[in-house]
Amino acid sequence: MTMVLQLSYREYIQYKMAIFSRWENEKKNAAAAAAAGTGKEEEIQVVLKKRNEELERALRESREREEQMRVELQRAFERLRVAEEAEERLCSQLGELEAEAVTQAREYHARIISLMDQLLQANHLTQRS
Repeated sequence: MTMVLQLSYREYIQYKMAIFSRWENEKKNAAAAAAAGTGKEEEIQVVLKKRNEELERALRESREREEQMRVELQRAFERLRVAEEAEERLCSQLGELEAEAVTQAREYHARIISLMDQLLQANHLTQRS
């Protein structure tokens, strides 16, 4: 498993600036050596090759981070889809339960009215006798 280094945006910019600054210094040194006529073209070649390798490595790391972010985003979308489906199911179940509760409340209310009528009739009968 590869370990991912998490950098803040500020740290990432500082890292890139340090690499750029180092590259600028190496380029100045190579130019100064070439201007002085020291004949260090091999040194310039080595510096340029090293810089090219650093850039290729940075590009690879950037692409790896991008791919990891793409995978994480895809996972987040999948979790969101699952959560939305679960929310829809729960809302549907809640609606069904609410409808059932209203039906039961109406039945209980009708039963109470019926019992009250029976009590009233029984009370009238007992008062007449």
